[in-house]
Amino acid sequence: MIKYIIVDDEFIAHDIIKGYCDLLPNLRLMKNCNDALEAIEYLNKNSIDLIFLDLNMPKLKGFEFLRTLPCPPKVIVTTAYKEFAIEGYELNIIDYLLKPFSFERFLKAINKAIDSTSVPEIHIAQENVSKSIFLRSNKKHIQVAIDDILYIESAGNYAKVVTSEKTVTVREKIADLLTALPEDDFIQVHKSFAVAKNHIEMIEGNRIFIGKHIVPIGKIYKLNIAHLLKSK
Repeated sequence: MIKYIIVDDEFIAHDIIKGYCDLLPNLRLMKNCNDALEAIEYLNKNSIDLIFLDLNMPKLKGFEFLRTLPCPPKVIVTTAYKEFAIEGYELNIIDYLLKPFSFERFLKAINKAIDSTSVPEIHIAQENVSKSIFLRSNKKHIQVAIDDILYIESAGNYAKVVTSEKTVTVREKIADLLTALPEDDFIQVHKSFAVAKNHIEMIEGNRIFIGKHIVPIGKIYKLNIAHLLKSK
């Protein structure tokens, strides 16, 4: 899970960035900061992985703020001013997005941030993950073996956890369920579907075949599939 904050004095920018992030897996908004001083106060007490940073803000400009951070996280600049791009890359930012930017351009920046993120801590954490999970359904807690889970499907305010033998419906979002499962074993392939990698039998076009089940691949998640195929 990539934890991020937005630092921008324009409310509409917060809405656009969060809206784009909500379409992608494993991104969690931790704080909306309306200026750099608010961001500094938050970062003094919390750690995050990524900052979406505006440049022309009151009190303290974006790059001035960035220079105050002893160990800055990944930074994606979002600004209407193209003339500061060189200065940004000298400060080791991940990408420089000119407002207004499209979702496609935003996605490229996110992929750069993901590719540049070191992940050894994730593998260490996975060693302690249980081989089963308790799912709360209809006031009961049902134990499900993680290896038996074929895929997860969003169903309104609920999610269906489909195993080789049964389907358990829980009042959870896919994103929340994925944080409780081994990250290396599951992949989100659609805004409404995440699948277990080891149960994939075939990928054809925009469809994934898992036994008798067919799961669609969403347009913005094709890159996840490309990374999966490349890693095999």
